[in-house]
Amino acid sequence: MSAFVTAPGKILLIDANVFFAKRMSEALKQEGFEVSHSTQAGYALTTLEYDTPSAILCSTTLREINAHELPPILHADPKTAHIPVIAIGDGGEQALMEAFRSGCADYVDKRLGAELIASQVKTFLRSHNEGFQPVQMLGSSDTALSGSLSHMDLPGIVQMLSHTRQSGSLYVNADVIDGIMFFESGNIMHAECGELIGDDAVVQIVKSCNGMESGSYKFLPGESAATRTVLRSATELMLNALRELDEAGQSESEGGF
Repeated sequence: MSAFVTAPGKILLIDANVFFAKRMSEALKQEGFEVSHSTQAGYALTTLEYDTPSAILCSTTLREINAHELPPILHADPKTAHIPVIAIGDGGEQALMEAFRSGCADYVDKRLGAELIASQVKTFLRSHNEGFQPVQMLGSSDTALSGSLSHMDLPGIVQMLSHTRQSGSLYVNADVIDGIMFFESGNIMHAECGELIGDDAVVQIVKSCNGMESGSYKFLPGESAATRTVLRSATELMLNALRELDEAGQSESEGGF
């Protein structure tokens, strides 16, 4: 049995809603975590040096420092740069994208409920601390990670594979999109989408899957590409895709007037 199972670690929960924080703390404790709660991120930051958590679960709606503003502060200090921030929000189409842009390691929708959030936090930290474990995450004999894009946005999937330095192929099928990305130690090495290959294919896959209510993905560990066509980092490509989506949205808004 892994050390993670016997000692999940400590979660610092930052949320101004005391009632939600109480339920969230209880759910996290049921998963084996030690939990500390603060209603203010500013005060919570002063405790990190002597009481360092395994992860910070922070609300996106705080009035002063919220989840989107926290990662740059932590990354500026080598002592806290390693602490992942998991954003908690109220959903919305752009929520995961905003969390991704700001440097958060993951995003959870508060509407899922405390128990499901606690389970997702445990799964995330297992991947973050021990490396990606498909069998553990699926709870079956299947060695592939698969699921519906209606439950998890594609940038979040790519981010998880990159952060956990996975090698293998990610197949994406949504509407008219049928694409594939090959990872090597967390880096995207090759991608194909229709007639597009390389960086353009990655951007097109992410853009096309934005807001999809149907579609599926499947990651097969171990598969490799024969050539390298993707030259930019996964983070840079995700940000580029999100930026193009924003620009397209603004153009449509302006065109509507």
